[in-house]
Amino acid sequence: MMRMRIVLVALLVALDFGLASPSTVPAFLWSPHLQSANGEMDVNYQVMSAKDLVDSVFTQGGWSNFLCSEKNLQQPVDVALVFIGRELLSSDVSSNRNSDPALVNILKNLYTASNFSLAFPYIAAPEEERMENLLLSGLKEACAHNVGVTNVVFSDSCFVEDGTIQKLSNVQSFKDHLVARKETRKEGETDLVVLCSGGSESSSQSDQSHSDREIISELVSSVEQSETKYTALYVSDPYWYTSYQTLQRFLAEAATGNTTAEATTTCDELCKFKSSLLEGILVGIVFLLILISGLCCMAGIDTPTRFETPQDS
Repeated sequence: MMRMRIVLVALLVALDFGLASPSTVPAFLWSPHLQSANGEMDVNYQVMSAKDLVDSVFTQGGWSNFLCSEKNLQQPVDVALVFIGRELLSSDVSSNRNSDPALVNILKNLYTASNFSLAFPYIAAPEEERMENLLLSGLKEACAHNVGVTNVVFSDSCFVEDGTIQKLSNVQSFKDHLVARKETRKEGETDLVVLCSGGSESSSQSDQSHSDREIISELVSSVEQSETKYTALYVSDPYWYTSYQTLQRFLAEAATGNTTAEATTTCDELCKFKSSLLEGILVGIVFLLILISGLCCMAGIDTPTRFETPQDS
């Protein structure tokens, strides 16, 4: 556990020192039912594309082993949950600015408490394709003859090009689906359940009141209470963070700045001490420059050492 905390602290320190660009997003993969090869959390600090992330999930995460039923199942799970959010950037993981602190905390708790954990702090944006389409394409590439693709459910807020995919409208419908599948699921089958954050583009009014944190908390709790073995992936959609959407986010944060002005402009004793110290240093530098300039001017004055005696006329 101590080593897991050290890895998490190293992840937060790397993010806090600005290694992530403003357009990178994080991804977390965890499972309390799978076992890691080395028994520790793993963090990939490389900046990767969304497609590379999907490939890593199917290879490092082992999703191709249990989503494709023709492969050997060494550590089967019943459900693979995917949460595609629009609330976090990489820098938000180590800072409460521009993010939901409760969402960050629940992701940290799920990540550190699981037996199998992978973190990808830097997923590059923008991408030409949405995450849900890349995930579906990766599943079809990993599974020969589309084996396992039939057990896939998406939320109706996902922009999936495949019209044959089953879609559900809200969180409660996903809960009902998971309960029904628990009774009808065959031995060795694994369902893929994908939920996309509605955001401002959502056509589903019922999920607009649910934040990413609430959706993750409700579904994970529902799965754990039903004693269903699961693995889960959370990733912010890089497609959402193009220049246009980033500008929208900036304007939205600026619009709410007045409501949080008191929280962001308060200065404690340490802040006052630092500001006074900085003010004193700046004033001292100004006076020092004035003193040096005066000494240089005085040193440049060349007065004669003696005067000639005036001649008598």
